[in-house]
Amino acid sequence: MGLETALFSLVILIFSVVIHEVSHGIIAEKLGDPTARLAGRLTLNPLPHIDPFSSVLLPLFLLLVNSPVLFGAAKPVPVNYSNLRNPRRDMALVALAGPGANLLLAFFCALPVRFGLLPAESAGGGFLLQVVVLNLVLAIFNLVPIPPLDGSKILARFLPDRYLPILFSLEQYGFFIIIILIYSGFFQYIIFPILKFLLYLLLGAQL
Repeated sequence: MGLETALFSLVILIFSVVIHEVSHGIIAEKLGDPTARLAGRLTLNPLPHIDPFSSVLLPLFLLLVNSPVLFGAAKPVPVNYSNLRNPRRDMALVALAGPGANLLLAFFCALPVRFGLLPAESAGGGFLLQVVVLNLVLAIFNLVPIPPLDGSKILARFLPDRYLPILFSLEQYGFFIIIILIYSGFFQYIIFPILKFLLYLLLGAQL
């Protein structure tokens, strides 16, 4: 992948992860925790959200080496779970908000292509397709139940209490586990079939 294409994809990714994180904060506030708003994180301005390594350097590197899975993240929006009205249930809802926002963004960007308003071969259609693909990958990837990904917090909602310390103890190793799984090809068997199905569902064609 050329540098210009990689940078273009990186810009889309950054705004997608910003929307992802802001959605966490908005739902947390709806459920009783204003921490994200008080920290100035309920904004679409990317600057307060960007982490130099995980938001820029890591995804740019993965793009340039044609990694099978694109991984990037903004600074996590601060959430004080003790402020939530029902901490265990609401923690899962806050976690689900991020991937949910990415799925909604993919859905709305797919509509003009699906109904022929912007052909997939046009510049505008190509841009929307890239937004769709990146947001679907973000949503699917973040739903994997490995700490600190959102899927682990959703899983925690349903696990018996005795297993929670084991799940959250993995968070300190989560980044290394994720990198190993990316380069082992494991995620290809999870993300690609789901991505292919969702693209067919949203666009009516396998691209």
